[in-house]
Amino acid sequence: MTRIGVTGHVMLADGTAELVYARLTEELRPYAGPELHGITCLADGADQLFARAVLACGGSYEAVIPALDYRQRAVREHNLRDFDELLRGATSVSYMPFPCSGREAYLAASLEMLRRCERLFAIWDGHPSADVGDTADVVRAAHEHQLPVTVLWPSGAQRQ
Repeated sequence: MTRIGVTGHVMLADGTAELVYARLTEELRPYAGPELHGITCLADGADQLFARAVLACGGSYEAVIPALDYRQRAVREHNLRDFDELLRGATSVSYMPFPCSGREAYLAASLEMLRRCERLFAIWDGHPSADVGDTADVVRAAHEHQLPVTVLWPSGAQRQ
């Protein structure tokens, strides 16, 4: 089984989700089929696009949720339906041992995702992290754990 994790930006500009999704499905195509397994924290943006691309390529995914209150505190109203749908579609869901969402919980979930995967896809514009646990921090941790990292930032992609 090929186990691929994801990290990436949450706030994507109009039109960027389509570019990222197309690139993800292109990168996942060599792994397509039931042996493809994704690991995601299911955040809006890159994580959810990844989960959908894994499914489109015939794979499955598991979710690592940062905290017990993540849905109530961190998932914005416009994204609740998609989050709930993707959470139900996961082969397994685990919660980090944090009662409240926050930077520490987000970083812990990302580190757990890295522990479970063999490779990381980073939907990343290459800029440094603005806060603890942002995409650049997760990429750096993957390198420290000697995980292969594939950075995907399609031409024309922008953050909001």
